[in-house]
Amino acid sequence: MLKQGKILLVALFCIFFIQIQAQVVKPVEMADTMRSNGKIYVVVAVILTLFAGLIFYLINLDKKISRIEKDVD
Repeated sequence: MLKQGKILLVALFCIFFIQIQAQVVKPVEMADTMRSNGKIYVVVAVILTLFAGLIFYLINLDKKISRIEKDVD
């Protein structure tokens, strides 16, 4: 019971600390500049393209591995 109380206390402290840090952080000027110039959309598009390519690669790799596993059995 004492161990669970300590874990709960640490978890609450972490949540409280994260909330305080989130309120103290200053806005990022670079993001505001990129957003005002419209370049942030290019960055988002590139990141989404990379993630989509990675997901596509992983799906194809999973299919190939499944096919090889069937051949081995």
